Amino acid sequence: MADEPQKKPHLVGHTNGLTKPASLAAATRAGGGGGGGATASSKKLVIKNFRERPKLPDNYTQDTWQKLHEAVGAIQSSISIKYNLEELYQAVENLCSYKVSATLYKQLRQVCEDHVKAQIFQFREYPFLILLFLKKINKCWQDHCRQMIMIRSIFLFLDRTYVLQNSMLPSIWDMGLELFRNHVISDKQVQNKAIDGILLLIERERNGEAVDRSLLRSLLSMLSDLQVYKESFEQRFLEETNCLYAAEGQRLMQEREVPEYLHHVNKRLEEEGDRVITYLDHTTQKPLIACVEKQLLGEHLTAILQKGLDNLLDENRISDLTQTYQLFSRVKGGQQILLQHWSEYIKNFGTTIVVNPEKDKDMVQELLDFKDKVDHIIEVCFQKNEKFINLMKESFETFINKRPNKPAELIAKYVDSKLRAGNKEATDEELERILDKIMIIFRFIHGKDVFEAFYKKDLAKRLLVGKSASVDAEKSMLSKLKHECGAAFTSKLEGMFKDMELSKDVMVQFKQYMQNQSDPGNIDLTVNILTMGYWPTYTPMEVHLNSEMIKLQEVFKTFYLGKHSGRKLQWQTTLGHAVLKAEFKEGKKEFQVSLFQTLVLLMFNEGDEFSFEEIKMATGVEDSELRRTLQSLACGKARVLIKNPKGKDVEDGDKFIFNGDFKHKLFRIKINQIQMKETVCRGTD
Repeated sequence: MADEPQKKPHLVGHTNGLTKPASLAAATRAGGGGGGGATASSKKLVIKNFRERPKLPDNYTQDTWQKLHEAVGAIQSSISIKYNLEELYQAVENLCSYKVSATLYKQLRQVCEDHVKAQIFQFREYPFLILLFLKKINKCWQDHCRQMIMIRSIFLFLDRTYVLQNSMLPSIWDMGLELFRNHVISDKQVQNKAIDGILLLIERERNGEAVDRSLLRSLLSMLSDLQVYKESFEQRFLEETNCLYAAEGQRLMQEREVPEYLHHVNKRLEEEGDRVITYLDHTTQKPLIACVEKQLLGEHLTAILQKGLDNLLDENRISDLTQTYQLFSRVKGGQQILLQHWSEYIKNFGTTIVVNPEKDKDMVQELLDFKDKVDHIIEVCFQKNEKFINLMKESFETFINKRPNKPAELIAKYVDSKLRAGNKEATDEELERILDKIMIIFRFIHGKDVFEAFYKKDLAKRLLVGKSASVDAEKSMLSKLKHECGAAFTSKLEGMFKDMELSKDVMVQFKQYMQNQSDPGNIDLTVNILTMGYWPTYTPMEVHLNSEMIKLQEVFKTFYLGKHSGRKLQWQTTLGHAVLKAEFKEGKKEFQVSLFQTLVLLMFNEGDEFSFEEIKMATGVEDSELRRTLQSLACGKARVLIKNPKGKDVEDGDKFIFNGDFKHKLFRIKINQIQMKETVCRGTD
């Protein structure tokens, strides 16, 4: 209430474009004056609320709904709307303001429902071809969505007030989905034909035909929006996929080689993954891919490996092996089966290298090459998987010990060939790398004591003959063995190196000692003093040295024992070697020979022909050793002696003649001693 000067105002209220009648109330209050006279001194204007809510004009609700009904009909018929959209929106707002929202919602739902119900008849009229049917239902769906978007824009005020406040009511959009689902897609005839059509298109695409993927995407999106995708489509789709790939897997396993088959499986997995991205619902991905993996891989794991893994490994098919590993890793239990076959392959292939005596010559090199190959496969194809690495080591250890001792002996011999002077095939870096690889193979062998025995024997020969390619390489190998087997394993080997260094110092002193002798002699003597416990056991052999050699031995003995009293020297004739000068018709030559060869050749200073028995008597060399010695001089490449009668073996009664016509392109010639077979020797020991 407000105090105003006295007047007669006229008030008009406007709400939502409708005119409301105004109600006025004025009150005056007179003030009494003195002396009983009543005069109007002041007046007040009083404004009160409407006594009743403004009324809508007669027939307003009915007329407005008629307009809205016409507009909805025009939208559904795809014709132009007579009325302005803003005017229609305002009309909905007016109706909602006057509590007719519930009626309006029901009327709208009924109109939409009648329209959707009418759509079903078009799908029953003609027996459409499947593609035409799918296009027609897709068009119906697209039209329905477009119509509902437009209808909702007109009835937006209703959607955001009344519908929002009533949780039990679906929004106008959801109502449209519900009506389409209930009256179109839930119709069994329509649904079955639609699903059949979609599955047919997918089947055609799987068979290599081009199909309308946008149509598939739209239809499957419709099923998802209508929340019938899983129950109506996915289950049947997965069943058909299962049957398709089960049959395809059985057929192609018979028809194709393993690389082709795996390539096909990979292609199928990529295709199905692409389908999920392009038109299937993302929730289908997991069961779909699992289905393909099970039918094309899971059912054939063992058959695939039995049929083709050995060939892939034999031929070193890196890309195919990579694909095999990747595909088998996708399937439960796939890696485990691959591991088993991987192990069996290594054992079988390795066994063929180790147990065949004919391959002994190349055994170690083949083992190294095989190890390089499987390492490369593990690194490139099997992603450095620890399980594959560990099983490979176990498999190597299994097969390499199927033939006791021989691999250990041959590994020692291989190391000897690499560390011996004259090995020009490797630089220091390459030699170091080869030794590292050898140590990996060495770890697998059980007979490490056998390796040590042969290694020690070969090392002794390299050190004594001065044929070691590199002291650094020798010490590097020693360090590797020490790291692998401990200090006790290499203590004797280290002692051998120490002996050689001490021997050098002793020989410097001996040379000085000899210079002070009155008769130093014509022979230049070099002696290596070996500590018995460090070196291999050599069987002493008494032979008949000439007087000058005996004299030199005594001189050295006097010199050494004079410095180291209490020690005992034992001469090892089997390890002795010499350089001999000889004259032939062609000219002078020098021979690098063993002590036994030396004793035989020196006899021919006294005569041109001797029998086997005469040589044996004169030299005192043991029978079998002498036969090998004579073989090397008369039956080898450098034939300084001529055997009569001719033949490879030395027999009793054979005669040997000095070959004055001996010719050779080299000035200094090394005549190798004929070796006994190591294994026989080792077995006897």
